[in-house]
Amino acid sequence: MCGIAGFSGTGNRDDLNAMMGAMVHRGPDGSGTFHSESNQVFLGHRRLSIIDPPGGAQPMWDEQREFGVVFNGEIYNHVELRSVLEQHGHKFLTSHSDTEVLIHGWKQWGAELLIRLNGMFAFAIYDRQSQRIFLARDRFGEKPLYYSVRSNVFAFASELTALIQHGEIPADLDHVALKKLFAYGYIPSPRALWRGCNKLPAGHWLEYDLASGVSHLRSYWKFQLEPDERMAHVDEAQLVDEFRSLLDQSVARRMMSDVPLGIFLSGGIDSSSIVASATIVAEKDTIHTFCVGFEEPSFDESPFARAIAEHFGVVHSERILSMKSAADLIPEVLSRLDEPFGDASIIPTYLLSAFAREQVTVVLSGDGSDELLAGYDPFVALGPANIYASVIPSFIHNLLRGMARRMPVSQKNMALDFKLNRTLTGLSYPKPLWNPVWMAPVEPGEMADLFGGSVDVEELYEEVISLWDETGPEKDLTDRTLEFFTRFYLQEDILFKADRAAMMNSLESRAVFLDNDLSDFCRRLPNKFKLRGRTRKYLLKKAMKGILPENIISRRKKGFGIPLASWLKHLPESWFHGEVTGLNQQEVSQRWRQHRSGQIDHRLFLWTWLNARFVCGQ
Repeated sequence: MCGIAGFSGTGNRDDLNAMMGAMVHRGPDGSGTFHSESNQVFLGHRRLSIIDPPGGAQPMWDEQREFGVVFNGEIYNHVELRSVLEQHGHKFLTSHSDTEVLIHGWKQWGAELLIRLNGMFAFAIYDRQSQRIFLARDRFGEKPLYYSVRSNVFAFASELTALIQHGEIPADLDHVALKKLFAYGYIPSPRALWRGCNKLPAGHWLEYDLASGVSHLRSYWKFQLEPDERMAHVDEAQLVDEFRSLLDQSVARRMMSDVPLGIFLSGGIDSSSIVASATIVAEKDTIHTFCVGFEEPSFDESPFARAIAEHFGVVHSERILSMKSAADLIPEVLSRLDEPFGDASIIPTYLLSAFAREQVTVVLSGDGSDELLAGYDPFVALGPANIYASVIPSFIHNLLRGMARRMPVSQKNMALDFKLNRTLTGLSYPKPLWNPVWMAPVEPGEMADLFGGSVDVEELYEEVISLWDETGPEKDLTDRTLEFFTRFYLQEDILFKADRAAMMNSLESRAVFLDNDLSDFCRRLPNKFKLRGRTRKYLLKKAMKGILPENIISRRKKGFGIPLASWLKHLPESWFHGEVTGLNQQEVSQRWRQHRSGQIDHRLFLWTWLNARFVCGQ
């Protein structure tokens, strides 16, 4: 796991050093640079050594020094690819570096290499023959990559903060991106916080021609549900066996490491299933699991994690924290986030990553399971919501919404008043907007007050509207919701959080459920094996029956929550006195007062605003 940066055009070594200096946390084990004076190309790499520590230094070149690569990530099938490439006559200089596979794979297949890779990655290849720079990002976007194409410079970096260290790339706020932040809780690709900067979308590559200054952006893969109806008629036991085999295979691939490795264990079904698979691959006393718990019982999952560790006999470490100690970290974490986003679970994820990093360099996580297998609350709500929307007149809906707003505000984790208000808010809008509005810090109808002017809802939500139109009426609400969560929430929120929380602590996080083979199986799986009645992750629960304790399989999803509503009431008042350019500060102040008084729960808005305040405020 590493940080990469580079540029072509205006700039010098000071610019490259500044870009790399902003990413030391991503690669504390070493650095490497390259500069071509004839073509004014700069490449930089910060290294966190995981695979082949002695031989994996970057930038890495082929023998003729025609192709150079800087790479962030892990290629889990690099051994198989190396064997294929050797059969094609390629000679490798390293013993088992996955980075070198990218060089020879590019020479052999060009951009077709990408469809052969099973891993998480963001990399740049400098092709000195054709004078091109080629950027690529993995299927789901586990690894970040930002870029900027300007008249006098083309630049890229693993983090936006590093990208704007180049002297020709100013930090000018993109006001459309800011609006989308409050509409989604994150900034969807390809937009980024700063104008003229972009995220390379997941499953895409970009090629920049040094001579002409022309760039081309292409998609090589996108998540798309393609249910195989033949699977609906296969014996369920056969599907269970296939799913379990693919899960075991994915865990085995992700346990490949030349440095200490562990597993995030919450005691939920996802992480518990990973531990179960890990015990097939490795000796129990070599498997290390990590959990952070909290003193407040409604937010503490540590007893479940402890029970799973004892059940499988693995080496377990846990740390119990007070919420005050966690809240004290807010300024440090938010100021290092790179881009603001609205998910407050970044705080416990950061703490868990910091704790694990004391003992290991790599961890396995269950990220992706909820999106691929319908694990979230909205999946259960879809049926009743659809009936409600078809029979309840708008005037009755407005009355019910008003009554819900007058319910006493609770500070408990996923309290009834919070869920009811979120549900009714989403149902105030057309179906294509249900999912994003259910999770939005600010609903569309309130955006004008916040930004002091009219807001075009179709522009605001153009990404999800386009997805809704793309999926078409032949797909039901469950499948459309699965695609929303996987193409947007997973990629722009969950994986962003996982990467930043881990890399701020120089830790590599590997998402087991995002393996090519396992995720492709889930793409083809009819949704009745994901959502059965009110049972979410149906097939996973069937697969783990008899392997995990029944109380783990049947327990309700808790989520990695914090008492955000309570925290926000007690944070220093000075934190809310700054301004975020483009936002109506009077509206912000009013919402803050309403929240502190217990009148209205504005937790999602205030947390997102606080993020923006620390990253780009005044």
